[in-house]
This record gives sequence, structure tokens and C-alpha cells, in this order.
Amino acid sequence: MFSRLLFFVTLLLVPGVLRAEEAPVEKAGFAKRLTIYLAKGPANACGAGCDRWIAIEGEIDRNAAARIRSFLLAVKDPQLPIYLHSPGGNVEQSYAVARFLRARKAIARVGRTSVPACSTGTQIDAACEKIKAVKGEVEAELTTRNAMCVSACAYLFLGATNREVAPDSVLAVHNSRLMFVVHGHPPPQVVADFRRREMVSADRDRNLFLAAMGISHELSELIRTVKFENLHVLTRPELYRFGIDARPLPETLWAVEKETRPYVRKIAQQRKGDGSSFRMMEWRLFCENKDRGRLMFVREFDEGAVGKSTVVMMAGATKAIAFGRLPARFGKYEVWSDPVGSDIVKAMLAVPHLQIGESTPSSDGKADPKGDPKSDLKPDFATFDIDTTGLEQGWAQLLASCPATSAGPKPASPLPAAVSPSVNAVPAASPSP
Repeated sequence: MFSRLLFFVTLLLVPGVLRAEEAPVEKAGFAKRLTIYLAKGPANACGAGCDRWIAIEGEIDRNAAARIRSFLLAVKDPQLPIYLHSPGGNVEQSYAVARFLRARKAIARVGRTSVPACSTGTQIDAACEKIKAVKGEVEAELTTRNAMCVSACAYLFLGATNREVAPDSVLAVHNSRLMFVVHGHPPPQVVADFRRREMVSADRDRNLFLAAMGISHELSELIRTVKFENLHVLTRPELYRFGIDARPLPETLWAVEKETRPYVRKIAQQRKGDGSSFRMMEWRLFCENKDRGRLMFVREFDEGAVGKSTVVMMAGATKAIAFGRLPARFGKYEVWSDPVGSDIVKAMLAVPHLQIGESTPSSDGKADPKGDPKSDLKPDFATFDIDTTGLEQGWAQLLASCPATSAGPKPASPLPAAVSPSVNAVPAASPSP
């Protein structure tokens, strides 16, 4: 009897494979196999001075690791950033790719690449896959908005030594599901025992993998609590605490939002204290006419702050460009809105960084009363910088459709259509190709 049971268990072991996969609806919009290609976009498409990147997208299939390794070995520049957009798939393959990325000291970000040449179909049809499979670079566009790296893709992402999850993209995890084929008719208890042992082994392998990647064991403990049928989107404090993305001020590039009233937008999340919380912030620049724009700044209200703070935006050490007063309050958000002339916009475009200065409220809860905060950033102003990459290209796009001065529209409302920063906590299940 024992030998018969051993025979059945041996059969179970042969085809077994561990996966962290999603339901079919969550895979909609993704290729059925992991695709990798060199992409080339406009100037600064992937950051200041960066217009070339490696796109990895689609489901992590059983042959993904060998294919990704072969491709990357042929890439001469090991520091090209890798942008991931994947619903997950095979766990063992994701571990293998991650270890190769670690050996390569790779830079990985969550981002969605689209190829304009595929506009007649979808980004995953046969014709588009053929375009992406050609040798050399593929003309492409890049966005982090609604990009996702979930399930097994998260393990792959952790292999990089430099990791960035933009405020408008998603990294999500859940527990794995063991998939295996049973040959014959072993007793249910034999199957259950086998499944239990394999899941224990999977937990051990995950713990060893995360430790090797320098990631906190807290992540593994969290994953164990998330059912396979669900997904847990890692919050910014979790990304920071687990050591996945330790930037104190993660930010997006400036990008055009093609709404009814288009605007250029930037989102950032600012660490508070030890990183147990982050504050969401958003800037929007509208074009009212050829000579004037409107700059808005929206951020979450700090419930722990005493009184209201005065905020000023600077372009360099002496050029104040906007705000410099107390905000309006709408729900849990603070809002500033100022008209900006063409000379102010030019000053914004001329510098690599803009400075945000915030007054320190006095003991009675009032902002610093000394002088005009636009005149200079005084020592009691806390400051931080935001990058201007993408702002010049975005403003040029707005100007192309902006009315002339004589026919200027009614100035923009001091509030955007939605007061809160428009960041989706979870991207759509079927992202637009």
C-alpha cells in the first residue's frame, strides 16, 4: 500500500508548477507571453536625458526567463531602465528573471509602453507583436499612469537594484496558487498533504528570495494574508517600509492630460516623518491664452499641523512664480490657484527644478507674518524640489491648441473638476492598450 501511495505522489510531483496568476478578466489587455523589446521615445520620455528604455510586458510564461536573459545579454547598455507592465504569471520564472536583473544591477520601473505603429489594431494583436519583435529599437510612448506590475511581476520587479514605483502606478501582491495535474486516483488526503507540503516549500522559497533581494520579511508575512483571489495594492508607506522604493519624494514626470480642458500635470508623494505616512500632492498647469496660464496646486491637508501654512513656488533662489498665500480648504484637500504670465511660464521652463517653500506656523498657529513670502525663502521655510522634466514638451502641446490673447476664454475655475488628486488606487482591470 505504501509503495502505491508513493507512486501516486511521485506522479503528482512531475507536472506541479507554482503560479500567482489572475482571473481572465484581469489579464485582458495583456499578451499571453512575456514580451521584451527596445523602445525609443521623444526626448526625456523616461526622465531627464533619457529617451530609450527596455519594455517588458505581458504574462510571465514558463519560458520567460530564458527569453529575457537572452535578450538582455545582447543589450550593450546595462543601465537602460526597464519598464514593467504585467499581470503576473509563473512564480519560478519571475524568481529566475529577478536574479538575473540583480546580477545585472538593473534599473526597474512600473510603466506602460505603447507603440503608435500598432494604432490600427491593439497593442497585443499579432501584427503589433510582430512589430515589437523586430531587431533594433521600436518607436514608442511611455506612461506610468495606470501601469501595473502585480502578482508574480512584483517578484520580478524586486530583482532590480534601483526600483521606482511612480505615484500613479501600481505594485500589488497576493498569495500564490499551486497548480498540478493528478494522474490516477490517489486518496484525497494524499493530495491534500502534497498540496500542504508544497505550499510550505513555496513559503520558504519566497522568504529566501525576498531576503536575498534585501526586502523586509514583512512583505512575505503580508503576502500570506492575501488570498489568491484578491490583490493587495502596496501603499506608499509599505513600499518605503519594505525597502522596495525608498525615495522620500517619489514623483511623476509632467504629462499632458487630454481632458475637455487639457492641462499638464505632475503628482508627487512627500514622506512625513519616519515614512509611516506620505502626503499626496498634485500640480496642474492650464493654458488660458497665449500670454497667460493658470497654475494649481492641490495637496492633502495635514491633520496634525497647527494652523494653515503659506506655500510659495520658486524658479531658482530669487524668482517667486506663484502662490505665497494661505490656501482654500475643500474637504481633506488644500488648494492654491494663481494666474501665471508668459514670463513666469518661461522661468519655469528654464530651470531643471522648481522649489516649493512652506512656512512654519508660529506657536499661535499662524503662518510667519514677517514680510511677503514671495520676496524670498526665509530660513523658517521648509523647502523641497520638484523636477520639471516633461513640462516644456507638455506646455508646447497646450500652446498649440490654446486660444489667442484677444479670444481668451473665461479663466479656469480655481478648482479642477475633481478637487482631489486624480490618482487611481487600482488601475482598470482592462487597461487601454
